[in-house]
Amino acid sequence: MLNYELYKVFYFVAKYLSFSKAASKLYISQSAVSQNIKSLEKELNTELFIRSTKNVSLSKSGSLLLEHVEPAFNLIKSGEKSIREINALQRGELHIGANDTISKDFLLPHLNKFHKLYPNIHLLITNRTSSTCIELLKQNTVDLIISNLPNDKVTSSMKVKEIYSFNDIFIGGKEYNELNKKTINLKKLSSYPLLMLEEKTTTRKFLEKYLNKYGIEIEAKIELGSVDLLIEMAKIGLGIAYVPDYSLDLKKEGLFKLDIKEKIAKRKLAVIRNKNIPLTNAAEKFIELF
Repeated sequence: MLNYELYKVFYFVAKYLSFSKAASKLYISQSAVSQNIKSLEKELNTELFIRSTKNVSLSKSGSLLLEHVEPAFNLIKSGEKSIREINALQRGELHIGANDTISKDFLLPHLNKFHKLYPNIHLLITNRTSSTCIELLKQNTVDLIISNLPNDKVTSSMKVKEIYSFNDIFIGGKEYNELNKKTINLKKLSSYPLLMLEEKTTTRKFLEKYLNKYGIEIEAKIELGSVDLLIEMAKIGLGIAYVPDYSLDLKKEGLFKLDIKEKIAKRKLAVIRNKNIPLTNAAEKFIELF
């Protein structure tokens, strides 16, 4: 059976060709070093060192053993060094899941800050819907996700940290100027062409639940998977779009926010991770940014 401690003592004696120096490096007594070498020689049934009054040299068997042991110890040292570097955030990676809008309009400044603090950490961003990101988390494909809340796919096995509050808004362009600075109720709004995200998204589900509260059913004129495209279509007058407020600068885009009579509840952005899987140092430091 392989005894790591015996081979470790052998390696240090062979490296320094000195029992006393090996004892000093290993923080054990010279007597313990000598006993370990005798035990290994007995186990291998061979003499590993040629001992004299003043000198120690490797025997032929000892030289042969060192050829195999030294690369193994170098690999172990390399592995230990890599782990220390990862723990010190000098290397490693952080894999985040988030939808396109969160990544582009919310996450970028935080990623930039993290990169400046830990430039050697490799960042991986997987863009999927918030619902799909939950599935990635369940599969341990990502370290953490940034998701819209509420998200009905979040489970009790996940830890949720709310990091940002926002409002969803209806926006229009100059073709709908008659609605600018006027209060409009949801029933009247539903008669206009509406531009919305696809049904599977958490944003669309939230909107439909909100409208159902008032007994209103809507039919989207155009359904898309991109908030950016919804904004662009609102700009050219294809309809009234429903988007998160952090995703655009209204004045810059030449758009206006509709004043809706019925209050729309705020939503949250959250960092979500698996409770039972230890976070890497990189993931912990990223979460601390919020």
